[in-house]
Amino acid sequence: MIKFFSVLCFILLFSFNTAYAQNYTTHKVKEGETIESIAKRYYVTPHDIFQLNPDAKKELKVNAVLIISKSKIQEPKITIVKELQGFKTHKTKRKETLYNLSKKYDIAEEDIKKYNKSLYSNPLRKGDKLQIPLFKITEIEDVVELTKPYAVQPKEGKWRIAYKFNITIAELEDLNPEMGDELIEGQILNVPNIEDEAEKEVDETYSYYKVRPKEGFYRLKINLGIEQEELEALNPGLKESGLKNGMILKIPFNKLIDGINEEDSNRINLTDSISDFATKRIAVMLPFRLDRVDFDSVSGTKRSIKNDKYLDTSLDFYSGVLMAIDSLKTLGVSLQVDVYDTKNQVGTVSDILKDNDFENVNAVIGPLTTNTFNKVASELKRYNVPVVSPIGRKKIKLYDNVFQSKPSDELLRSKIVNYVKTDTLPSNIIVIADSKNMAVASSLKNEFFNAKLIYSRKNEKDGKDAYYVKKEDIQDALKAGNNIVFLETENEGFASSVASILAASIQEENEEEQLEAIHIVLTTTKINSAFEGDEVNNTHLSKLQFTFATASKSYNISDNNLFVNNYELAYKTLPNPAAVRGFDLTMDVVLRLVSSEDLYMSVKNAPLTEYVENKFAYKRKTFGGYYNDTVYLVKHDNLAIVEVKQ
Repeated sequence: MIKFFSVLCFILLFSFNTAYAQNYTTHKVKEGETIESIAKRYYVTPHDIFQLNPDAKKELKVNAVLIISKSKIQEPKITIVKELQGFKTHKTKRKETLYNLSKKYDIAEEDIKKYNKSLYSNPLRKGDKLQIPLFKITEIEDVVELTKPYAVQPKEGKWRIAYKFNITIAELEDLNPEMGDELIEGQILNVPNIEDEAEKEVDETYSYYKVRPKEGFYRLKINLGIEQEELEALNPGLKESGLKNGMILKIPFNKLIDGINEEDSNRINLTDSISDFATKRIAVMLPFRLDRVDFDSVSGTKRSIKNDKYLDTSLDFYSGVLMAIDSLKTLGVSLQVDVYDTKNQVGTVSDILKDNDFENVNAVIGPLTTNTFNKVASELKRYNVPVVSPIGRKKIKLYDNVFQSKPSDELLRSKIVNYVKTDTLPSNIIVIADSKNMAVASSLKNEFFNAKLIYSRKNEKDGKDAYYVKKEDIQDALKAGNNIVFLETENEGFASSVASILAASIQEENEEEQLEAIHIVLTTTKINSAFEGDEVNNTHLSKLQFTFATASKSYNISDNNLFVNNYELAYKTLPNPAAVRGFDLTMDVVLRLVSSEDLYMSVKNAPLTEYVENKFAYKRKTFGGYYNDTVYLVKHDNLAIVEVKQ
């Protein structure tokens, strides 16, 4: 309950501003300036500028304002040079001291002693005639060259040079925008101006690996089989710097998995693309229905939460939103967040829209229910305010300003069907369905002409679906070799019994008994709670490599995810799917706003983004709004759900 009461405290405030002070300076581009000259002026690298100003990489416009991180600026060293110009005579007055004179003439006491040596052994007396040195002061700025020229050696590519100078390939490219894709021996490049002894040599007895986006030490251990301590020992400085996207790591030769091939994915990490630090305003609209909550006692509040599914879901979702707001603060994003209780009533939504200014809102997240969402989207269409739906597409009207964040059932279906079609191994296709999914079974038969159809048996008395099939129904349809079985049902008992029969039907090859191998992969066109219930044995699903398409994949607790850790610390429990979706969706909406001109432009600039459990790749309908066109393909493997790499 700690989570619920913590979130409720925030909700009762209802509207808050999370403006966050920045530690940045700005530079207005002048005629003739280049990124290199601006970088030298502020003692930063071009990569430091591009990180905060990605548009500058395409074109540096005169009068454009660049954001410079003060934390990246390296202050130059200043050397003071004093040149003696002559002397001035001073007759000491009563009570004058060397300190007084040093302040009066703005020179050091030691300089006065230097030209009046009697003062080393005698105190200053009234009437002493002193020679006061007059200096010409010059400040000389020590030029700090952040880069130096480097000639490409034979057989050297980008990754070798990046490794040698301890930078990422992206940083090398930013230092050399004209370097091209292929390097030529003798080509002169700009590289970090480090000491010769700090340069690293590529040891051919080792392999080298390019760190990928979001890859942590745990993921590297899974992919490469190397412990963090071993990586840190092989890569001096890694312990202090931590892992960075694009970093080149030395790894044992026999541990090379994928090498250092360039990423061919369209995934964009928007945390590296923040360019707009103006305060963004978003609205979150959820059916808390706080007017129904009994706040008179703790037990009454608990009962209200338990009995109201809208409040329960809203609290979970909003707890993820709050975690996202905190994460965005640490990235320097300035936000104003307005929170509204829709009470799941269209009339309440109308009052909210009428009584509040939405014209200057950058995006609205929610509402959660169909009628209230359609009302908000319809009303805000005139202001062109984007409204992001966290729920499915069913009955949601895709107006021009609507962003449907949850992939459609049609996309899930086509994902798994196409996956089966592209399997290069010949397989026997079987479709098992209950009476409610006969149309789905028929459509699969149209996709796979040779598929065998098996329907659940019916009760003899009333003719209603009994939700079971006999063992022989399935085993008669199986063939030696590869079998792919589609199971289409929303009935947990039916899913459990079919999975049990299939798992028991898997057969290894046995020459002595003249048994041929029977391999079975279970799948479905629509994952639902029937496959996730307590009746279904996960061991059976793992044995069958149960494969399906899903809008979101479950996080792995052992991945040491920062959001999961912070959530558990704040609420004393692990985040459920609604909380994770609240976090992922808020992060994506806001990061798209601060890395592009607006949410609409982000569709082009950020083709694919991914967070804890969800990914987003929006496409626009010919006449209408935007829909998420990406899903995960996952399978049960060794009692875990893992992503299928295609």
